[in-house]
Amino acid sequence: MSTAHIVFTLLAAAMAAFSAGVSFVSPAWVVRSMTAYGVPRWWWPWLGALKAAGAAGLLIGLLVPAIGVLAATGLVLYFAGAAVTVIRAGQLSHVPFPLVFVAPVLASLALGLAA
Repeated sequence: MSTAHIVFTLLAAAMAAFSAGVSFVSPAWVVRSMTAYGVPRWWWPWLGALKAAGAAGLLIGLLVPAIGVLAATGLVLYFAGAAVTVIRAGQLSHVPFPLVFVAPVLASLALGLAA
């Protein structure tokens, strides 16, 4: 396991945990965006739980690599779905947000698979 893999995994886990936290707290800027994207409010805690599980899985993956690969794959699929949701809502200026969150996950996954 390389230093780069550890750094990107910790960054990806922190970013996923932050994203999960804002799903649970629902500040006004998140409420506006999620409403504009057409995401039902009752989904928000479940989406937050998925991101929190992904963040935990990335950290566990530092000890059990298979768990990290599964968690990273799940987060990639999650944020790809988020990008599709943003595009379908016509909010093209918001597409970079899920891409920023998925970038360190992809780096962690690639570095983990390369090891």
